[in-house]
Amino acid sequence: MLEIYQSETYAENNPGWHEEDAPWKAKQIAQIINKNAITFDTLCEVGCGTGDILLNLERSFGFSKGYGYEVSPHAYRRAKTKETDRTKFHLESVFDAAAAPFDVMLVIDVIEHVEDYLGFAKQLRPLAKYKIFHIPLDLSVQSLARERPIMNLRKGVGHLHYFFKESALATLRDCGYNIIDHAYTAGRLELPNQATSSKLMKIPRRAMFALNQDLTVRILGGYSLLVLAE
Repeated sequence: MLEIYQSETYAENNPGWHEEDAPWKAKQIAQIINKNAITFDTLCEVGCGTGDILLNLERSFGFSKGYGYEVSPHAYRRAKTKETDRTKFHLESVFDAAAAPFDVMLVIDVIEHVEDYLGFAKQLRPLAKYKIFHIPLDLSVQSLARERPIMNLRKGVGHLHYFFKESALATLRDCGYNIIDHAYTAGRLELPNQATSSKLMKIPRRAMFALNQDLTVRILGGYSLLVLAE
């Protein structure tokens, strides 16, 4: 699956590289950092795409160095044009990063794309004091009943692994992480450019979520999990 990022395939399927989602994702990350009073001087993002999450966070925090690592030449070229004095981008694996270890590492919508996601998660653990994961919760009663949503994610954006809340948290714990905090994020309700089916589901998702968060996510889907770990 790595070849879809190193070739032009992913860029052809997703020409905007989801740049429009970056301010929203940065806001979710900032909230969990501030809630847990995490202080940091170096910030790294694994699979940074075109760099906009890091650049949005640069405007919110006073870290001295931001490092973005990306394996797609196409995304890297776009990110490179946006570099600042504090934030730099690198076309290489984070496992080759000379700047490691970092204070905080972001792994935002990444592990579901990696073939050996368990080995990958284990290798990441010593590279930063704090790790922040954002993991789509693709498994729900609704997604399994319809089937097509999951298969479209596989074809369109390269999701190879599918999680629900408990399996996502268990995966990180099995890889040696200590979970500090976690929260749902409502991308299908709040992000722009959603499919018509997602727009129609906003009202029932919001109504049920107010009554029972876990049950709503297991049945109707539409949420991801943001996890702060050591």
